[in-house]
Amino acid sequence: MNAFILQHIRSIEMTGVLMRIGSFSLVSWFGPKCPFMAVWIVNTLDAVMLTWCARLKRDNAYTVLNAFWILLGVIGILRAGNVLH
Repeated sequence: MNAFILQHIRSIEMTGVLMRIGSFSLVSWFGPKCPFMAVWIVNTLDAVMLTWCARLKRDNAYTVLNAFWILLGVIGILRAGNVLH
């Protein structure tokens, strides 16, 4: 799997960045009517993608930053699903 990711790392990173831009654009456009569960799911998936890429590139700063976004994404999913208040 790592070999595949390294072979396509630029495309995977760009996809992750575009996913993050798209999910947060929804929040800006829709405000309180935004589908927050969908936003947090997309945000968490892009964070996993970007963390994996950063880790393979041995980029510690971006690994930590995107791993933090995974944590925020899980919290966001739990809050959007009314599991965590």
